[in-house]
Amino acid sequence: MRIRIVDAFADRPFSGNPAGVLLLDAFPDDSWLRRVAAEVNHSETAFAHPLPPGGQADWALRWFTPVTEVDMCGHATLATAHVLHTTGRATGTVRFAARCGVLTTTAAEDGSLTMDFPTSTLTPVAAPAGLAEALGTELVSVHDTAAHIGDLLVEVRDEEAVRGLAPDLPALADLSERGVIATARAADLAAGHDFVSRCFFPRVGIDEDPVTGSAHTALAPFWSARLGRDELTGLQGGARTGVVRTALRGDRTLLTGRAVTVIDGELHA
Repeated sequence: MRIRIVDAFADRPFSGNPAGVLLLDAFPDDSWLRRVAAEVNHSETAFAHPLPPGGQADWALRWFTPVTEVDMCGHATLATAHVLHTTGRATGTVRFAARCGVLTTTAAEDGSLTMDFPTSTLTPVAAPAGLAEALGTELVSVHDTAAHIGDLLVEVRDEEAVRGLAPDLPALADLSERGVIATARAADLAAGHDFVSRCFFPRVGIDEDPVTGSAHTALAPFWSARLGRDELTGLQGGARTGVVRTALRGDRTLLTGRAVTVIDGELHA
């Protein structure tokens, strides 16, 4: 069985966010999917199979962390679309049926891929007790991202504070449904990005996710409201980084990036 490791939101190998991708004829037993995801041991592994023609979607898509299935994942969706396009299994726009609804990806002539995801709803909330201590930095604001992704979006002082985070991960695991998105305005707009972020998801087995597409469905409306523009560029990551271009379209957010296949091999299981 063919398995690929794809670096998503990356224009070169060993950057962005790696995801496992398996194209199947149908979904096997969930226990097998979980074991494969644990073996791959990246933040997400995507499993997809084609659907009969004439329906609302072209492919069924599921995502697993090393410990659990998730409702929405951007980088593994981008990685799956990249595999479909580079192997000739798809052209143009691909529709995926997923737990969070139908998601689409569209390929551009320059090789980039744009995903159409639901925009997350942001609700200002009081910081949970212990959040500032767990992150190890002063908090500017805290928002709940509601049902789509289940994170706390936390604005901190500046880009330097985001880059310097060394959180208490066990403490963070108890503070939200999925994890914490830490963000700040870019220190220098000439650097090519408008905001920075880092994402910590220890509750679902991911200490830090390098580049998180789903988080940008919350980051896009958050920063668009503050910067007065619907189209922005986000830089995410600590030791490993990637770029996500966002375009806010009301209740939908467009996420654009590139991907690179790094490993293409056989799964003997």
